[in-house]
Amino acid sequence: MSVNSADPARQLDVVLVKAGRTKIRYTAELLSDDGTRLAVRAPWAGEGVRDFGFVRFERGDVFTEYYWRDRWYSVKQVRSGTGELKGWYCDITRPATFSGTELVVEDLDLDLWRSADGLDVRRLDEDEFEESGLAESDPAAAAAAVAALDELEGLAREGGFEELLA
Repeated sequence: MSVNSADPARQLDVVLVKAGRTKIRYTAELLSDDGTRLAVRAPWAGEGVRDFGFVRFERGDVFTEYYWRDRWYSVKQVRSGTGELKGWYCDITRPATFSGTELVVEDLDLDLWRSADGLDVRRLDEDEFEESGLAESDPAAAAAAVAALDELEGLAREGGFEELLA
């Protein structure tokens, strides 16, 4: 299935699950779905401002989000309300599932940030990942998560996001 500009906007709910509980649910516009990768667009869904020190997510920011049914991550392109590219925030997740109007992803704690200029690439929340106990409870998933983070970091440092998201 493909969604293009001639199709009416299709709304769906993005559901981010963590440790068996819904962490956040928000409405997004489905931009495309090729059967493997989905792209959606949504305004910043968090409450208030989220200041990481290296980037701020705030009201007016727009996220173009890419999810795969066969990969252990999602990539979110972040732009300010004026359209300025802030960078890419990547979540390490189990492969996405899409059914009806719900796109569900399970967050596995690991994250990666790449700034718009590509100079700042940083791995995030490795301590949370260790504390989650996933390595003990599901070693295969933990190994897939670490491999996905390594893959994304390589793409971020080599400028491969453009090809990944094309």
